[in-house]
Amino acid sequence: MSRFAKRVSALAALGLFLSGAVAHADETVIRAISAFPKPLAFSKSFAGFVDLVNKRGAGVVRVDYVGGPEMIPPPQQADAVARGVIDMQYGPATYHLGKLPEADAWVGSTVTAAQARANGGLAIMREAFKEKLGVELIAHLDTGVKFHIYTIGEPKRTSDGGIDLDGMKLRSQPIYKSFFESMGGIPVSVRVPDVYTGLERGTFDGAGWPLVAITDLGWNKFLKYRIDPGFFQTDLTVIMNPKTWDGLSSEARKIITDAAVAYEVTSYDNFQTIIADTDKAVRDGGMTVITLDDVAAKAYLDGAYDSAWGRLKASGSPRYDALRKAYYTR
Repeated sequence: MSRFAKRVSALAALGLFLSGAVAHADETVIRAISAFPKPLAFSKSFAGFVDLVNKRGAGVVRVDYVGGPEMIPPPQQADAVARGVIDMQYGPATYHLGKLPEADAWVGSTVTAAQARANGGLAIMREAFKEKLGVELIAHLDTGVKFHIYTIGEPKRTSDGGIDLDGMKLRSQPIYKSFFESMGGIPVSVRVPDVYTGLERGTFDGAGWPLVAITDLGWNKFLKYRIDPGFFQTDLTVIMNPKTWDGLSSEARKIITDAAVAYEVTSYDNFQTIIADTDKAVRDGGMTVITLDDVAAKAYLDGAYDSAWGRLKASGSPRYDALRKAYYTR
């Protein structure tokens, strides 16, 4: 190769390098936070969404997963997004039930996120998030994960085969409160990081929690009974600051939206495998599963779902009828 040709080749290579550097410099960076510690299955799922956006958005948009509840307390994270302190957040919508009663539609949901996106349910929720929390709803991830009641000791049964929680103290959160009380339980509000110590010390007799992550937290060391069937559904969202969202290029918004549509399906499928694996692990570890018969199970589930939809109706939300039609099919 001649000296001239070598020089042209070198300049061409430099041009490619510089064009790549410029493309990288133009890449929009979104800072994201999770409501859960990084080791939990839910945070790992969100990391999967982040990876998908980054893979599809290379050179256009990138999400940096910067931390969890150690950075901002979970109940304050949505407000931090609304104020632009952080660009994106993943966590439970029901942390904000006081401002967003519509979150109960996800608690009482019997459909997947993909189904609700298709039937218009997600569009209604997007309006509610914007109006009530001042944030842009991007995705409803990790659906299909139901909740259970776990107890340290064997729970008492009613004469009709149901569950009697009379006098039992149960780690709770607002979505369980009225349901637990209807069975005689005493709801106790305890932060997730403090539950292990509470179980260890016998501060309470059980807990409500999704089937997954029970082993991640080590609670299965103390909780030896699980009541089936599962009830409710996870309400995990990805939200963004509206100014950040509106400031993205149309290409970047499409990349994130398409990733959300795809990952709502992927995360549902992934958690079905995690649920099966966790179920086997806790059974093999000695947990006893109490499965209610058909009549008792129906009454149990009616009590659970009625508590969620009743709470939403009592809130006076003008979206109640539309949300119930979109999200509830029992």
